[in-house]
Amino acid sequence: MSTRTSPRRADYAALTRQAIIDAARTLFAERGFFRTKIDEIAELANVAPGTVYAVGGGKQGLLGIMVDEWASAPLLKESLERLPALRDCHEILALVASASRQVREDHGAVMRILLNAAPHDDTAAQGLRESTERYRGTLAAVAERMHELGGLPDGVDIRRATDILWFYFGYSGYFTLTDDNGWSLPEAEQWLLARCEQALLLRPAS
Repeated sequence: MSTRTSPRRADYAALTRQAIIDAARTLFAERGFFRTKIDEIAELANVAPGTVYAVGGGKQGLLGIMVDEWASAPLLKESLERLPALRDCHEILALVASASRQVREDHGAVMRILLNAAPHDDTAAQGLRESTERYRGTLAAVAERMHELGGLPDGVDIRRATDILWFYFGYSGYFTLTDDNGWSLPEAEQWLLARCEQALLLRPAS
């Protein structure tokens, strides 16, 4: 007897998994990670509670899946691959600003969930540590490329440049401007880019 999964069954399983992830993301964002119940995720995804555990591994497992999707976003890899070909630091910072805005559009809800849950949940805290390490690693690669091009001012080494990039394009910059102040993401992108150029470049844009 064949044990192969039929294409139709595989498609259904994939759709079910995505429905559960989408339901969890929606409820985590609306009600908070800790207030959301498995039964509520199951109801919104139109599946049995046992399916949520089987497919997603419970709330911690679902949060981990969301973090992995954020960390493995193709945009981050594509941005890093473009770095060696860029020879103008203004273009590099524009790339960082654009990519970080796109990540907020695609994964901002997961970032907020993780930041809110991390102080109270070990799984979320570990996910945040790993995500932050990867994120800062990307910014460190940007700082190193800018250093290679001689675009950093005196007294700003790669580590300090990474810190400055994190200040503008880390978690808080976009969220403060959009969530607290009501700015649009494009407005926040342009403002953060302009301020970062002034702070970081040897020859800021005029």
